[in-house]
Amino acid sequence: MTLILTVIFVALVFEYINGFHDTANSIATVVSTKVLSPRQAVVLAAVTNLLGALWGTAVAKTIASGLVDTKTSLLESVVSGRTKYHVIHFEERNFTFPAPGIALESGRAHMKATSSTGESDAIFSFLAVWRLEKGQWRFLAWQSCKLPPAAPEAKAK
Repeated sequence: MTLILTVIFVALVFEYINGFHDTANSIATVVSTKVLSPRQAVVLAAVTNLLGALWGTAVAKTIASGLVDTKTSLLESVVSGRTKYHVIHFEERNFTFPAPGIALESGRAHMKATSSTGESDAIFSFLAVWRLEKGQWRFLAWQSCKLPPAAPEAKAK
């Protein structure tokens, strides 16, 4: 019984911490466009993240189906040559040092690649985590999100 309670507690703590990242991503647009106040956006994100965690399994099913690349399948496609990156241009890079020996790199990157599904040309926002080990920075994790194409400019009347 203690093990079950410990597992549930750890899962809830993880969900709480993970919610910080989800909340930041989901509220950025509505706050920057002033659709909602920051407080309203955070409350809305907290409620929907909780409901999604409790009742939503669509993301897990999509990833489990193989429709989305996992880290392993992505690395295999790059190593095998099925995916070739032609251009990776960092349009913006920012570094934050939240603790000694930890660096967070965030920004936007323009990537052009060729794979079995064809050519792709996209802009991504990203977050990379680095750790200082024995005097060398070691890459730990990467998360990215494809940004939608820019809206065409309105024609002058």
